[in-house]
Amino acid sequence: MAYAGDVDVEAAFHAVTSSQDTVLVDVRTRAEWTFVGTPDLRASGKDVLLVEWQGFPAGAAVPDFVETLSAELSRRGVSKAAPIYFLCRSGARSMSAAIAMTSAGHSQCYNIAHGFEGPVSPDGHRGTVAGWKAKGLPWVQG
Repeated sequence: MAYAGDVDVEAAFHAVTSSQDTVLVDVRTRAEWTFVGTPDLRASGKDVLLVEWQGFPAGAAVPDFVETLSAELSRRGVSKAAPIYFLCRSGARSMSAAIAMTSAGHSQCYNIAHGFEGPVSPDGHRGTVAGWKAKGLPWVQG
């Protein structure tokens, strides 16, 4: 099943911070959240939902991802029609998460292209070419 599509990080940031019912879900691992950082939405009075798509260190898919995220969205009163933006390191895991949640009945699931760190630069580093960090959007570490 398809999802609502890919959006760039700046469009996603604007959508999430300008609409109360819009949600940002970071599907990276706990290790990534801790050591690489997470988007910072505090200025808009919001937080980021942190739900792993794959576990660390094995990298295996988390079997109850849909159930876990669905329960948290329900607990927060988020309708199945609300826009949900999914973020990972580079846009691959978040696309899979957007597809899974669309299959679960959420009608506006978007993948954030290039994710938090984007692709590897010519000098071998992430976070400088594209993605949340490279665009200078707010984030915190630790």
